[in-house]
Amino acid sequence: MSQAGRAQADIGAFGHDAAPARHDPARQALDLASAFARQIATWARASGASEAAVQAATLAARDTSLATSEGHVCLTLADRPDMLRLRALLLASGVVGAAADPGARPLVIDDAHRLYLHRYFDLEYRLARRLRQAAQAPVDTPDAVILELLRMLFGGAGSALTLEHTAAAVRGQQHAVDTALRGRLTVISGGPGTGKTTTVVNLLACLLAQDPHSRIALAAPTGKAAARMTQALRERAAHLPQTLRERLPTEASTVHRLLGRAPAGGFAHHAGNRLPISVLVVDEASMLDLALATRLLEAVPDAARIILLGDKDQLAAVESGSVFAEISARPTRDAAPGSTDHTGSGLPARVVWLEHNFRFAGDSGVGQLASHIQAGRGAEALATLRAGGQGTLHWLDEPEPPVLPSVLPSMWPTVESGYAAYFDAVAAGDLHATARAWDAFRVLCAVHDGPRGVMAVNERVTLWARQRLRALDTAPRSPWYAGRPVMVLRNDPALRLYNGDIGLTLPDPGADGALRVFFPAAAATASGAGAWRGVAPSRLPEHLTAFAMTVHKAQGSEFDHALLLLPAQGSRVLTRELLYTAVTRVRRELTLCASAAVLTAALAQPTRRESGLHDRLLASPS
Repeated sequence: MSQAGRAQADIGAFGHDAAPARHDPARQALDLASAFARQIATWARASGASEAAVQAATLAARDTSLATSEGHVCLTLADRPDMLRLRALLLASGVVGAAADPGARPLVIDDAHRLYLHRYFDLEYRLARRLRQAAQAPVDTPDAVILELLRMLFGGAGSALTLEHTAAAVRGQQHAVDTALRGRLTVISGGPGTGKTTTVVNLLACLLAQDPHSRIALAAPTGKAAARMTQALRERAAHLPQTLRERLPTEASTVHRLLGRAPAGGFAHHAGNRLPISVLVVDEASMLDLALATRLLEAVPDAARIILLGDKDQLAAVESGSVFAEISARPTRDAAPGSTDHTGSGLPARVVWLEHNFRFAGDSGVGQLASHIQAGRGAEALATLRAGGQGTLHWLDEPEPPVLPSVLPSMWPTVESGYAAYFDAVAAGDLHATARAWDAFRVLCAVHDGPRGVMAVNERVTLWARQRLRALDTAPRSPWYAGRPVMVLRNDPALRLYNGDIGLTLPDPGADGALRVFFPAAAATASGAGAWRGVAPSRLPEHLTAFAMTVHKAQGSEFDHALLLLPAQGSRVLTRELLYTAVTRVRRELTLCASAAVLTAALAQPTRRESGLHDRLLASPS
């Protein structure tokens, strides 16, 4: 039963919930929803509502709060058999406002019978308004200038880009650049290896050729994704003339760092204090939740260009909303390869899909598996796994039912061989070699807790790591040891550390061999030299050992080889998007630990998040 269903079943038990269980987000969400519902009941009675209206508002408030904890932006009432009566009771409760005039009421219901917490209704309305404004804003670049810029990069057999790839392979990229030059909002969706970064390099080259003084900001939701973005841009710019290469931005930041922190809290840049930029490029935009997307785009000047890059089929943000998937949706292909007609979507002509894959050959096992998962072709996906993808796919299939609910013994040889080069580099004290080896392999889990979750795997790998590196382990009772990788879980602007950043623990020769946690310095991505900065373990914000990480946390990263461990039983977190995201973190090789039944169930379960953003994008400006 879903959380919302449980809420309906025990609505009469308000006030009798147990204290939140530690590390149990579902229980905490249920308790928070119950407390909110009790407050709503108090407000409704104070407004003079009937007891029927009070009870309707109480239940609806609890269900809506639970829906947002599950990633939905709203609660859809349209399918309920008593929807019209329920709507009337809600509007009569004194705590639910109509969308046309919500006032200061804590809940809002729109004409499509979607019920919102007021905060989420306001965020969705503001985001739709900003996106419409950007999509409709004209540009003053003459057609002749745009055509000349496109000719410079795409124009003929001797152009910079066609020297690198065939003309047919770059048509989608050319269409994307053309779209971006003709508007102030461009949304580019494509899987790994489809040329999003190359497209952005060429777009920025066009903009800088037109205006060398363009103020370009590069951003991503996590520090790892920002670092990868800068590195990838530098690598993809080799075909450009030197003058344009030198003008490209040299650093990307996290979205939070870009917006800054105000002394009194909140972001320094917002609708009332815009960013001093003329172009914003956001990579891994599928990770933007509704609140962060709204605040980021409102901070962009009206005259600036906005380019959002992402993959519509990846996992949505951890918080509420699936903004990128919604604004990338519903394309109708036209005759031109790589181009799309979005007359049926909320952002006509501003969205481009890139589909030609440069990374994976047509017979690539990883590429084929990702394609089958993306399309929900379960039988084909299992067949591809069984075939082994010419040595790139390794399926540790389980019997039905599983013999063990715990971590599979058969996966440990893969873990040991995957991390062998990493531990060798740690033992040698070579930070740069350690970092290279660290990026080569990772264990990915679907869940945080449980016998096959991140915590269990990290605990077991830690015991093995300390045994292997015991010569360096001078304080066995301390949680800190050479080789411990940690992931930051909370933003700390003072230390320039942000949620998702990963540091590697090594002795610091400059501090008499004391252990430091080393993070890539911002300048490292610009210089390519791999500069690092060490932080004392005692100064770190909340963090977690990171030999294993959730698929959610792995977004924005890539590994030569990944081992994906799924739970022994299916669950609502095991979705098609989770599998697709995990598989597309891999450059070359994937090992998968799961039963056929769990895989089949996940492939048949696409993510559904309730939202009204698409309809609001189609609405008339107000």
